[in-house]
Amino acid sequence: MKFLLVNPPAENTIETEVPEVLSQERGCNPPLGILYLASSLLAEGHTVDLVDAQVEEMSYPQIQAAVKKSKPDAVGLTAMSFTLIDALLAAKTVKSVDQDIKVIFGGPHPTIYPTETAALDCVDFAVIGEGERTMLELAEALEKGRPVDAVKGLAYMKNGKPVNTGFPPFIEDLDSLPFPARKLTPYRKYSSLLAKRSPITTIFTSRGCPYKCLFCDRPQMGKRFRARSAVNVVDEMEECVGLGIKEFLVYDDTFTIDRQRVLSICSEIKRRGLDIGWDIRARVNTVDREVLSALRIAGCERIHYGVESGNEEILRILRKGITLPKVEEAFRLTKEAGIETLAYFIIGSPSETRETIEDTIRFAIKLDPGYVHFSVMTPFPATELYLMGLREGVIKSDVWLDFAKNPQKDFTPPLWEENMNREELTRLLRQAYKRFYVRPRYIMSRVARIRSPAELWRKVKAGVKVVGM
Repeated sequence: MKFLLVNPPAENTIETEVPEVLSQERGCNPPLGILYLASSLLAEGHTVDLVDAQVEEMSYPQIQAAVKKSKPDAVGLTAMSFTLIDALLAAKTVKSVDQDIKVIFGGPHPTIYPTETAALDCVDFAVIGEGERTMLELAEALEKGRPVDAVKGLAYMKNGKPVNTGFPPFIEDLDSLPFPARKLTPYRKYSSLLAKRSPITTIFTSRGCPYKCLFCDRPQMGKRFRARSAVNVVDEMEECVGLGIKEFLVYDDTFTIDRQRVLSICSEIKRRGLDIGWDIRARVNTVDREVLSALRIAGCERIHYGVESGNEEILRILRKGITLPKVEEAFRLTKEAGIETLAYFIIGSPSETRETIEDTIRFAIKLDPGYVHFSVMTPFPATELYLMGLREGVIKSDVWLDFAKNPQKDFTPPLWEENMNREELTRLLRQAYKRFYVRPRYIMSRVARIRSPAELWRKVKAGVKVVGM
């Protein structure tokens, strides 16, 4: 069976008043989800073409041309709630070429809203949860003309009514999955504002997060931590090095959950002598001096920590399970190990006041990480925060469900406007960025670290964004 997998353009991404100064440049990240689907389909003898319309900066007419050239039996599209409009426009483009091409949506949005997604125009199937096994079973059913109702993890319309075959079992043995099919992409084009090398790639070494932060949910990955073996992870890194890729953004929710596995991965990288750089996401209560030393020796250059607030009561409300002294200790130890830090903060949380936001800004400056990312609290669909907002009347109606049923370009995601409105939260956000980044000490320290004209240009562009707020 012939598949065309598409990472849609980002022309109509749902916007919030959040100037993500340190967000990755458009199209810089390899679309890992569809790369895993591609490799799984190829391993079972299917034919796969892949289009990353973001990194290639493709228009819809160019996508149409790619569909005509590929002549696929089915097209798979990644759909997040924030990119749903573009996914639907891409689906419409596919159907304009041939109505018989099956259009399959996968990702977080179809997982949260499966029957609503399946009911949308130009969508034939919505894949629920992890897609690798479901796509293979769906491909076999379509190829052999069998009913698809036995395929777990699907939503579709039958006789005008939605059918949901249920959430599929999570994939237990992640080592059994073939590595992402990076060769199908223009992998030399991927880059990052923070990376010291180019090209970069993203990598998952685990799936699922056991923590229960109020604002977070990854429904397609689940809450139970499932990890790849150290050897399997480093095998993939070594394959990437063979392609000329030596910079990795590890996209695990929390890389450091299993301490011994972290040490094993670091040991395996060192044993093979891989000259690489990599970033990870970690919690401040999952690192110590030995782990940080091992990470640094193995080439880990930056750790992204979710701090979220500089106020203990707000941390408690958010169910972070960390304290400010623990945050300070983790940042101190990370810096002592020679690893750069990035701290994530959120303003506008439940019970947030101007005073607690001021606590957060001051704490960010006190921590003095290499980079900081501020955002306004946005209640995403299916999160406990969103459900709480509906219960308490902070969010007046189920706006995400309404959007899932009838997506509109002018949709505005809700913020947590309990004590401050959108305009004031946006003003405070811009103030936070300026107070952190427009400091002589910070500017001089970053200039001293620049190693190339390309890095200088990336930093100048980011600086202009901050100053221009």
